[in-house]
Amino acid sequence: MAGVVVLDYGSGNLRSAERALVRAGASVTVTADLAAAAGADGLVVPGVGAFAACMAGIDALGAGPVIADRVAAGRPVLGICVGMQVLFSHGEEHGVVTKGLGLLPGGVTRLPARRVPHMGWNTVDPPAGSRLLAGLPPDSRFYFVHSYAALDPGALAGAGALVTTADHGAPFAAAVELGPLSAAQFHPEKSADTGATLLRNWIATL
Repeated sequence: MAGVVVLDYGSGNLRSAERALVRAGASVTVTADLAAAAGADGLVVPGVGAFAACMAGIDALGAGPVIADRVAAGRPVLGICVGMQVLFSHGEEHGVVTKGLGLLPGGVTRLPARRVPHMGWNTVDPPAGSRLLAGLPPDSRFYFVHSYAALDPGALAGAGALVTTADHGAPFAAAVELGPLSAAQFHPEKSADTGATLLRNWIATL
């Protein structure tokens, strides 16, 4: 059974992520211990709320280098919601730009939609060859809660990533797969059977 650490840096739906991963077949530890995060078969970086607050928590824990070292070594990392957003170079909220982890190219900005936050179920458009969404029909729906997103899926594709897109006012990156790094803007732990399938698919790569 794959051993997964859900990183506790003070932000995220830790217990709901833990429960969903356990149901999907992983042995899960929720911890702030960086040695455990470095050594796990898979590392999940959750996140809710503001980009700057999440980065402050990651920086305070000293977790940024651990996440980056895992990716450099080809060891799987999964970012969820703001845990996906902090993987980018920067995030801009209310005119303030905060440096991210820089593991994905580009930045995260406010969705250009009349109704924000984007909250509820939405369909996604996965690319051919997606491991995260393997076995799911093309009209699969996931649960989103966010006001900011990566609005340049083309830059990600240009960097060699497989990009699943969704649309809310504009196309945005709903999920990203780049080597050992996977990320989802939606909440798989709140996305019923489709989310469970995604988590099983990720666990199968560990």
